[in-house]
Amino acid sequence: MVNGSLLLTIAVLGGTGKEGKGLAYRWAKAGYRVLIGSRSSEKAVTAAGEIMQLLEGSCSVVGTTNLEAAREAEIVVITVPYPAHRETLESVKDALKGKLLVDVTVPLVPPKISKVQMPPAGSAAQEAREIVGEDVEVVAAFQSVSYKYLLEEEESESDVLVTGTSKKARAEALTLVEATGLTGWDAGPIENSVVIEGLASVLIYINKQYGSKHAGIRVTGASQKD
Repeated sequence: MVNGSLLLTIAVLGGTGKEGKGLAYRWAKAGYRVLIGSRSSEKAVTAAGEIMQLLEGSCSVVGTTNLEAAREAEIVVITVPYPAHRETLESVKDALKGKLLVDVTVPLVPPKISKVQMPPAGSAAQEAREIVGEDVEVVAAFQSVSYKYLLEEEESESDVLVTGTSKKARAEALTLVEATGLTGWDAGPIENSVVIEGLASVLIYINKQYGSKHAGIRVTGASQKD
């Protein structure tokens, strides 16, 4: 495992999508070297250029394939839609050994995406662990954060719950959360990711029911330790 206090290279697989691009933007702004991964290297290069332009070139963002990004980075983040989740992980799993995998995927099943529908493994993060094996630390995070806050500098009151295969892995992920400007909470073992991922569908329902766009969650009654 890597030292979360260092500014490392982060690969964002599926980084051409809205959520992936938003996270990549925030981490590049914080000083990390970011690799945008995609099935199409051309799309990845375009997305990287857009982020570089937003930050006026004062960052390091490179577009490449998912596999090359996973090979080069110390931390790998997967932000693909759920239908591409397994295929993407299987294509890069040999490059993930000994690294931290941050899974942002939510197992949404159209057309009823406001209904919680979890996979047989329990959650997308648990499914990821089954695919990549025990040589990879896996955490789930960012499922309840809107891309608009990340990419468009909108304010967000939503916190980030982080679950994962070890306390050390969760601590590293919390460092990444802090770098995005959000507040993160250690929410326990990876088995708890079923609740966090399921909340995404609940928030989608709340948005539809009440005409909102960026419903989120906030932890109350607790305080962060120094």
